[in-house]
Amino acid sequence: MLLHPLLRNAQENPSSVAIIDDTGSYTNEKLVQTAMAIGALIRAKTQKGTVGLLLPASAGFVASFYGALMVDKVPVPINFLLGPREVGHIIADSGIDTIITIPLLGARLKDLPVNIIDLEELAKTPPPPGATNYSPAEHQGSDVGTILYTSGTSGLPKGVILTHSNMHEDVTASIQHAQLNQEHRFLGIVPLFHSTGMLVTLLAPTTLGARVIFCGRFSPVGTIQKIREHQITVMAGVPSMYGALCRLKDASSRDMDQMYAALSGGEPLPSKIREAFAARFGKPLLEGYGLTETIAPVAFNTPQNYRPGSVGRAIPGVEIRIESDTGQPLGRNQTGEVLIRGPMVFKGYLNLPDETAAAITPERFFRSGDLGHVDDDGYIFITGRKKDVIIISGEKVYPREIEELLGQHPDVAEAAVVGRRDESRGEAVVAFIVPKESQSVTEESIRAFCREQGMVNWKIPKDIFITNDLPRSPTGKVLKRELAAKLG
Repeated sequence: MLLHPLLRNAQENPSSVAIIDDTGSYTNEKLVQTAMAIGALIRAKTQKGTVGLLLPASAGFVASFYGALMVDKVPVPINFLLGPREVGHIIADSGIDTIITIPLLGARLKDLPVNIIDLEELAKTPPPPGATNYSPAEHQGSDVGTILYTSGTSGLPKGVILTHSNMHEDVTASIQHAQLNQEHRFLGIVPLFHSTGMLVTLLAPTTLGARVIFCGRFSPVGTIQKIREHQITVMAGVPSMYGALCRLKDASSRDMDQMYAALSGGEPLPSKIREAFAARFGKPLLEGYGLTETIAPVAFNTPQNYRPGSVGRAIPGVEIRIESDTGQPLGRNQTGEVLIRGPMVFKGYLNLPDETAAAITPERFFRSGDLGHVDDDGYIFITGRKKDVIIISGEKVYPREIEELLGQHPDVAEAAVVGRRDESRGEAVVAFIVPKESQSVTEESIRAFCREQGMVNWKIPKDIFITNDLPRSPTGKVLKRELAAKLG
């Protein structure tokens, strides 16, 4: 099912360039040939049903992903930023005994019980005659298309089982929602082990037959150069990437003249970055919302329908329900847990039946764990994580609201808010502040700013810690559990 667009592109437009990466360019025909060669090697190396991909965003990743599917194996992308413990867990949990990688990343696998397929060696050694003379596997929509592992912000990574249908339905709906076409040129700066990277810069360009340019490693200068050189029209990134672009001295609105959609996801988009990007480049940052369990977006802003501060409207086929703490459906503009239903909702967590049952209701709504509301026009607003809510004397405080206000302080680069136990009020607000470079702030100046902005007293942080950085997951999310642990 997922293979059809790839094979169609090679048949209908064999000489069209599909991918440009740090090693060169790949036509549609060359991409399929490379995938066939990798598939043949996978078939020879393992009898297991899964195969690992430890690779940067590149043509090699794309060819390996489709090569695994061609020989009826399930590709398991591995986050190359994880430590040995997490990587070892993924290997054992998914049952893989073979990993496709490159020497730069493969060195970290030397003490793990896996076979290695070195893509750099494969490129130097053509497959023997007849090795690629096989018919690609046929798949049904219910067949497993990939297993993506969560970032493990609350423990070891969990394997998210996504079917061919999950992925096909989400990419098709996203293309329709954004009104994308074959002429768009995509920029891949988010790693492909991340659901956003996979959806926006692997599945979408292949489905459209469009071109994608990959950056093996993000750098602000390299990114703006590729936008200029290749006249990029669609890109996806996390907020910190866009913040870095805004700080470039020689970047201007001319660089984004041809940009159709600059998409932001992976974590909440601070209003400071959204406003800075619009002022610098003359284009809106289009925030979206999705999870690994939905193979990325279930909602996002588009150039045609955009509401700042929201994550846009739901894509076709998605049903959003807002639910109270007692499980009752809530109306418009009422805040509660965001539940999602649609054909992109994952099959379940690998080897975790109890967690799967807790996450998916009998009606097939997925409990996201996020809090939010839907306005009168159908725009969705995410206000935080359910488990992060701070309750002070019975009143709910949403950390994102406070973080947004703190981020408006002229000397604050970033803020993270958590709760701690308080004997008199149940909980109290605690803020961790990262000042801008060469700037300094004090606890009292922060509290004074909060009062000046009209924040009610019980929301003003009771404790404020000034720090140089914040603990983060491999995908860049702030690890609030580590901040909370510092409070004892």
